[in-house]
Amino acid sequence: MTIKPLLLALVACAALPPSVARAAPAPSQATMTVAGLQRPAQIRVDRWGLAHIYAQTDDDAFFVQGFNVARDRLFQLDLLRRKGLGHLSDAFGPTYVEQDRAARLFLYRGDMAQEWSSYGPTARRDVGRFVAGINAYIAWLDSHPQALPYEFDKLGYRPERWAPEDVLRIRTTGLSRNVKSEVARANVACKASLAVDAIRLRLQPAWTTTLPDGLDPCLPKDVLKVYELATQSPKLSASTQLAAIAPTLSAIDDDASAEGSNNWVIASQKSATGHAVLADDPHRAYNVPSLRYFVHLNSPGLDIIGAGEPTAPGIAIGHNRTSAFGLTIFNIDQEDLYVYRLRPDDNAAYWYQGKWEPLRSEHEQIAVRGAAPVTTELQFTRHGPVIYVDVEKHVAYALRSVWSQPGAAPYLGSLRYLRSNAFVQFKAALAHWERRRSTRSMQMSAEPSAGPPPA
Repeated sequence: MTIKPLLLALVACAALPPSVARAAPAPSQATMTVAGLQRPAQIRVDRWGLAHIYAQTDDDAFFVQGFNVARDRLFQLDLLRRKGLGHLSDAFGPTYVEQDRAARLFLYRGDMAQEWSSYGPTARRDVGRFVAGINAYIAWLDSHPQALPYEFDKLGYRPERWAPEDVLRIRTTGLSRNVKSEVARANVACKASLAVDAIRLRLQPAWTTTLPDGLDPCLPKDVLKVYELATQSPKLSASTQLAAIAPTLSAIDDDASAEGSNNWVIASQKSATGHAVLADDPHRAYNVPSLRYFVHLNSPGLDIIGAGEPTAPGIAIGHNRTSAFGLTIFNIDQEDLYVYRLRPDDNAAYWYQGKWEPLRSEHEQIAVRGAAPVTTELQFTRHGPVIYVDVEKHVAYALRSVWSQPGAAPYLGSLRYLRSNAFVQFKAALAHWERRRSTRSMQMSAEPSAGPPPA
């Protein structure tokens, strides 16, 4: 099939006071010929750098969003994708093999049909068009190499094409991280007791924890090393592209990120306008470029403005014509650390419900720049990836997380309600979550880790 290139108009605008506007330069305009557009579209960039995308179809709106975020943030996009999929070594050398292996352990490996359906009936199409836009910009660079971002020339590699599944399978950017608290609880129980830990951190709702018979609460020091590697940001340097790099580049970052969230609401009878006010305050680390990407999408079925992840279509924080929405992290149990007794003669099976169950193994090749590919073994239990094995004690540790369940791609759930035409539709779009608690002004929508706590 031949894809006919269509025009994409780029307009830089400036909204200035009349006294300044007379002396201001005229808005700049440019036109690009882009393969993959269904109809001509336009990007208008305002004085804050916010892109207002006007398209004649919803498909083109997401396509142009992908194209424009690649135009603005291609190095960030490529780095996030490589980090999430475990492809850092291919660009930066052998120092990153351990981090690549860690990332691959946490990729979504479940049923993809169920995964796609978790984000609504248009998700596959929306994500596909968004990714097609990213790839269209990468293809455009082939004939315009002078526009390749500086970082790629400096580090000596090229951006990779995306697949739609990449957006879904990468989980480690999600903030569902309570396993650290569980490990801290075990450490206190090891040195003192669970009663002492209740002073350190009160459980909500109130709950009295107990140690199962035979469970040693004293955990290995590095039990979360793989988990930390999978979730930390990659560290780069001017010599990153060389094979011999200091090992500290991929060492665990001990600095806790200043991240958290909160929201507040003012009732309509208490506000100056007579309308309710919802303030969303998600705390994320200060990064350059930002972890958020602001955009306005306007098409027959979309009129949304706000911020989202640069790697995902649409927005997660903002509003359409009828509903405003935000997101926050709140306390819900989404991770459990499982401890297994391994079969002593080979450590290849774990004791579960009265019998030995084989560990599931997958072997993957990690491409390494400047060196031969590395074949690595990834092990899984029925509950999740194995993150630590104590060979001498014949004990394995695995992480059960919502990341392994359908519907847990970070921030992608907003696709369900972006097209809502009334608040009742917006709330109905949230009803697919497993557990729900509502008040007049706030709805909590989250998915706890499935199944009972580990025994």
